[in-house]
Amino acid sequence: MYRVIGTLHSRAFRVLWMLEELGQPYEQIAAMPQSAEARTHYPHGKIPVLIDCEAVLSDSTAILTYLADKHGALTAPPGSLERARQDAMTQRILDEFDSLLWTAAKHSFVLPEERRVASIKDALKWEFARSEAALVRDMGESNFVAGDSLSIPDIVLTHCLGWAITAKFGISEPKLSDYLDRMRKRDTYLRTREKSA
Repeated sequence: MYRVIGTLHSRAFRVLWMLEELGQPYEQIAAMPQSAEARTHYPHGKIPVLIDCEAVLSDSTAILTYLADKHGALTAPPGSLERARQDAMTQRILDEFDSLLWTAAKHSFVLPEERRVASIKDALKWEFARSEAALVRDMGESNFVAGDSLSIPDIVLTHCLGWAITAKFGISEPKLSDYLDRMRKRDTYLRTREKSA
């Protein structure tokens, strides 16, 4: 059984949802970043962490990729053009959505107060809206980000869009609002929210 270290309101949600999609059993240890519990499992105190037997893996995207490859689901085959396009979309979402939200979080509550620049958030919101528009244009009529079915970048994007609402970035593109609503209605998404601490 897999063990996932991290809280529901963190990137650990991505890993928990992936495990639900894969139908794999897991135990969640709801540790906060930098907590003694998190450091017990990973010296840097970062979350999420996945424990698979004795192996300890960190970074949500690396964990998602490992799980998808290991179970042969929610991903295109390694070495294929489809996989390269999927990986490119995952990296794009991390660069253009996740990184902006994380920078806003750092300047809201993570960094020491004397290092925060509150005014940066307006620029980040502007850039986020531009990224939304470009992504919608590139998605076209597709219901998913990289292909005809749910894959790793969909899990990352769904999490980022929810984060954007919580961080008061909002979602400016109706297609992405509809996309988020559809993803959040998946049985696996709902089970993750219900089961996770």
